[in-house]
Amino acid sequence: MNPHEIRAAFIEDLTSVAPDIDPDTLEDDEHLQDDLGLDSMDFLNLVSALHKRFGLPIPESDYPELATPAKAVCYLGRALAR
Repeated sequence: MNPHEIRAAFIEDLTSVAPDIDPDTLEDDEHLQDDLGLDSMDFLNLVSALHKRFGLPIPESDYPELATPAKAVCYLGRALAR
C-alpha cells in the first residue's frame, strides 16, 4: 500500500469510531486526542479497527505513533513493509 492508500484507510477507520470528525478538513498534524477530542475508548476502538484492517499487532507502547494522521501513516507504512 502506498501512503495515500494507508491515509485513506486510516481516515475511514477514524471516522467510523468518531463520525463527528470531518475527513475533508482533517489536517495531518492534528492530534487525535488533544485537537480532535477522541477519548481513550474511541482511541482503543481505532487501534482495534486498524489491527483488523491491516492484520498488524499494535502494542500499547506504539500508541503514540498513532497520535496524528501523519504519524499513523508513517507507522503503518513501516509496519506493513516488514
